[in-house]
Amino acid sequence: LEILVTILNENDNSPVFAQPNLTREVPEDTEVNTVIVARAEVSASDADLDTLYYELTTTVQDTDGFFAIRGVNNPEIYLQKALDFDKFNSTTLLLYARDRPVTSSDPTNTGTATITITIQQSDTRAPWFLPCTRLHNDSSVCISSPYSGRVNIAEMSMDPLLLEPGPIYAIDPDYTIRERILYSIVGGNTGEVFSVDADSGNLTMNKIVTSPDSFLLQVMATQVNNIRKYSVATVEIKVISKSNFPPYFEKRVYNGTVFVGLPQRSFVYQAGDPSTPLVITAMDQDFPDV
Repeated sequence: LEILVTILNENDNSPVFAQPNLTREVPEDTEVNTVIVARAEVSASDADLDTLYYELTTTVQDTDGFFAIRGVNNPEIYLQKALDFDKFNSTTLLLYARDRPVTSSDPTNTGTATITITIQQSDTRAPWFLPCTRLHNDSSVCISSPYSGRVNIAEMSMDPLLLEPGPIYAIDPDYTIRERILYSIVGGNTGEVFSVDADSGNLTMNKIVTSPDSFLLQVMATQVNNIRKYSVATVEIKVISKSNFPPYFEKRVYNGTVFVGLPQRSFVYQAGDPSTPLVITAMDQDFPDV
């Protein structure tokens, strides 16, 4: 008697990932559509030889949509949207492998792989002059104000000039990199009167100023590793006459008279002389003719 026995395959095995835990470091300036994890590294196997269906999700809020898989049957992970280190610097992806489509009502076995993504900050921004104000609370843009200072005509200063709102100072805003900054004057330095220290940014005088004309210097801050990463700030230097004496009032005490019922902005008159407006006058020995 010949008996033919057919063994029917039972769906009793879950898909298995060869590497259920993966870690990748991704530079911030990685181009969109770049492969992050190759298909071979995230393909699961199924002892039941079923067709596998993949799904990728993220566990970190506000990081959805940056990474995706090529297709429901192709688990290759690629960059779908440009990265921004200031918005997030890491995320965790969950890759599911199922032996039935998501919409299937049949019993389904599922395998899971965890992919940890760390974003590496790239050198993408030019230096910022400080202090600066962030634009619309955007951490990627910071607007600085012009610097200003004064020098005395016909007088040589040996110390670094005092500027407002502070000394010339710039930083690399890619703060995990913090590339070294070099300073130089690239415009407005008529007669080479001023010089700037390449490392510190201190502004000093090379010679005296003989003209009352102001200077509008342009100071450039560049990164040592890439001269194309630069910013330019304006420094206004006003030339003034040296003041040796403080101003003083002609009198120590002034006495005046006002009348009841007068409207606003009416004159105050000299005490004892109601027809002469009270005048308060200050003098300065540095300007005797003024």
